[in-house]
Amino acid sequence: MMLRLLTALLLLLSTTLIAQNRDETAIRTMLAKQVVEWNKANIDGYMHGYWEDDSLLFIGSKGPTWGYTATLARYKKAYPDTAHTGTLTSTILSMKRLSAAYYFVVGKWALQRSAGNVGGSYTLLLRKIKGQWVIIADHSS
Repeated sequence: MMLRLLTALLLLLSTTLIAQNRDETAIRTMLAKQVVEWNKANIDGYMHGYWEDDSLLFIGSKGPTWGYTATLARYKKAYPDTAHTGTLTSTILSMKRLSAAYYFVVGKWALQRSAGNVGGSYTLLLRKIKGQWVIIADHSS
């Protein structure tokens, strides 16, 4: 009886760890694809990592922006050309699983560009929606 319980517990734990590793890999892959798209100056492609919903929240130096469309417009206004998009590097500093459906990511970003180099930190709240990890809240400064 005890051996059966221990076996079931180990199976549950290993299944959870495998799912967590799969989720973290999927999140890292999605974030890396965003960097690739950014570095092609493809803001629309970069936005594929974000939740396409009016409830998306982006907080930058000018305050909050709500909604996918408004966030896309904000990015396009702030980064109108390759002199402003430059070359993005992004480093994940921490990734914490909050639940099976949510992750919290902390990282730093840097842009090398002819319009002047900039950089900062970010926090992301990601949610698994219809089997895909998407950013539902982004605070970048």
